[in-house]
Amino acid sequence: MAAAIRRLPNNKGPSVNIDRSLAVIAALGVTLLAGCATTGFDVQGHRGARGLAPENTLAAFDTAMTLGVTTLELDVGITKDGVVVVHHDRTLNTDIARDAAGAWIDTKGIAVSSLTLAELKRFDVGRLRPNSNYGKPFETQVPRDGERIPTLREVFDRVNARGGSHIRFNIETKLAPDAPNETLAPEPFVRALIAEIRRAKLTDRSTIQSFDWRTLRVAEREAPEIATVYLTTQQGAGDRVQAGKPGKSPWLAGFDVDDHGGSVPALLAAIGARIWSPNARDLTEANIKEAKALKLSIVPWTVNEEADMQRLIEAGVNGIITDYPDRLRRVMGAKQMPLPPAIKP
Repeated sequence: MAAAIRRLPNNKGPSVNIDRSLAVIAALGVTLLAGCATTGFDVQGHRGARGLAPENTLAAFDTAMTLGVTTLELDVGITKDGVVVVHHDRTLNTDIARDAAGAWIDTKGIAVSSLTLAELKRFDVGRLRPNSNYGKPFETQVPRDGERIPTLREVFDRVNARGGSHIRFNIETKLAPDAPNETLAPEPFVRALIAEIRRAKLTDRSTIQSFDWRTLRVAEREAPEIATVYLTTQQGAGDRVQAGKPGKSPWLAGFDVDDHGGSVPALLAAIGARIWSPNARDLTEANIKEAKALKLSIVPWTVNEEADMQRLIEAGVNGIITDYPDRLRRVMGAKQMPLPPAIKP
């Protein structure tokens, strides 16, 4: 294999009790791996199965379960009245949301946190705006008119109703240090999410993931029984790590990757992380080897081409987040890897 995995298209941190962090996360952070022990590889349906059904809808999660996944990957926000809802952007997406009359919304910047659940439920998110740049990569997505933004509780209930007792949930907190007015602050945001996970008695089947590591540190303090997943990307204008740049990245909870030689795996190991979810484009043979030596689990996102899936599996990643669980299952099947069970519709 080449020295680098082929690129896919397209000062000190705050003091922490490292011993305590390592002990807590070593004991509890491995639940992601334990949860997929029956298959040995974590098949994560990105936003359910975005390539096949409208993202982050009950239809998408149904599609993923019918195909057979280990984990439902999803995103959450908090409404004005404090309800945890499943939605990717901090604001309504004008290429997804239509109003009660069926017209595409054109107003940008409507924050999820500015609307009550009842107000949010008025929007239809069952198809992509035709000819939009956002929708063009997903021409395989089947519209499901009438789909509404679900609450996290509704997703949990749907999985349970379908007998998905083996299904895990990888839940991303959607907030950003550079947009504090669009969401709740990290602590109340995470506390609301933790309360919902605990209410459903799903702490052992849930992980909390984020690019905004402030939320992960809150989660580890407030709910050490729930594993955390450290998301990273180092691509272009979206770079959240900012290696080799002056100062600390605002996304890394006060830590600086340059204090660890610019190595993300080294930083993660130093702060007690156990699960790393990098942009797949950032992975190389070298950093995969380093991460594995540091006993980090590696679950890259978002991998949609079968050739890339095959290369990453052969490179030793522990799972893959994909918009197309059917493609990943096909690759795994060809390699005679155990597959997660499908759930009958």
